[in-house]
Amino acid sequence: MDNWSRTLDGRIKMNYSKTYKNIDIAGHQLEYYWTRSRNINDTELIFLHDGLGSAELWRDFPEKKSDMCGLPSLVYSRYGYGNSEKLSRPRKIDYMHFEALEVLPTLRKELNIKKPILIGHSDGASIALIHAGANQWPVKAMVIEAPHVFVENRSIAGIERVREDYIQKNLRAKLLKYHRDPDSCFYGWNDIWLDPKFRSWNIENYLRQIGCPTLVIQGDIDEFGTTAQVDAIRRQLGGVVKTKIFSSCGHSPHKDHPQKTLNIICKFLNKYLDVYKL
Repeated sequence: MDNWSRTLDGRIKMNYSKTYKNIDIAGHQLEYYWTRSRNINDTELIFLHDGLGSAELWRDFPEKKSDMCGLPSLVYSRYGYGNSEKLSRPRKIDYMHFEALEVLPTLRKELNIKKPILIGHSDGASIALIHAGANQWPVKAMVIEAPHVFVENRSIAGIERVREDYIQKNLRAKLLKYHRDPDSCFYGWNDIWLDPKFRSWNIENYLRQIGCPTLVIQGDIDEFGTTAQVDAIRRQLGGVVKTKIFSSCGHSPHKDHPQKTLNIICKFLNKYLDVYKL
């Protein structure tokens, strides 16, 4: 089938099809898909979405990334997100640790993913850092967008504003398109971040144990964090770390500047292509 089509203004675009499957991980059904078929010697990319994201909310970014680097990408929705199993209880302060140290290792084992490249956004970036910093499961490289390694006042203020948007504006209607249960998805994330006990959450102790090359991308007008997060990672990460601050960019560089983000990632991975035999 021809996957190319034209938009109304004559531009050519790629139409990507997604074949979702379900898998039982840590007692919960998760949805996932691969962007392309896998070969035995492939290095896989794993996409880890943000705190209100899902597999579908990455849109076509994983497919474009796979096309540019010629590697398969695993895209999945965590428990409580997308069409994965509905969240049935409040999240705990260590919910990202559970995802990084229990769920992701089990998912990798079940799908036979030996040494992936992790691409994480926001909560997903923090999960990637914890997973790699545990130093128990090989990680070839990481690309992290808008990571959190500690809680900032800016983060809390942004999350409070989002709560108002959900209650009073149209955010719930938007999330309803992408999540089986938008209320449990939203409040599961929002409530724990606004819990006073969460202010002490900090994952900087994982950074020195990370030995894989890491690219950090941050927007200069990120409404949920500042470049203090990038500085902490640059200062403490044990391996090679490259950073890029995008101007006129908010919390989601891959949405605000998709092509620029794709190019930066490719340039970063190509730099280590021979060394790491991607």
